[in-house]
Amino acid sequence: MTHLTSRLASLQPYALALLRIVAGYTYLLHGTAKLFGLPHIERFDGLSWLSLMGVAGMLETVGGTLLVLGLFTRPVAFVLSGMMAVAYFMAHASAGTVLLPLLNGGEPAVLFCFVFLYLATAGGGAWALDRARR
Repeated sequence: MTHLTSRLASLQPYALALLRIVAGYTYLLHGTAKLFGLPHIERFDGLSWLSLMGVAGMLETVGGTLLVLGLFTRPVAFVLSGMMAVAYFMAHASAGTVLLPLLNGGEPAVLFCFVFLYLATAGGGAWALDRARR
């Protein structure tokens, strides 16, 4: 193994933590936009918390927060990965372009789905509260 490869390998837990934190934070913003209007997105005005989008907002807010903290990373990421798969097939793939997320607007759902699936298998990396509980 070269020196560069060895050095990069030693940084893997930190890169994984950054992926978890950034993905969790951006996902959290989807939830706060739906539930609290922060940031404000007009199409979520008047959203009922008991609607499908409201429940999604709750999962995004709680799940995103837990991922940022690195708490219960694997089970939370697994649930959120499934949620994003369902969201893709309910909201995007139904447009008749199942294999073309660029055309059906489903790119974020696909990326979140597979980032979360990776986190479910890899764990939270460095700086995760999960690591402190071992």
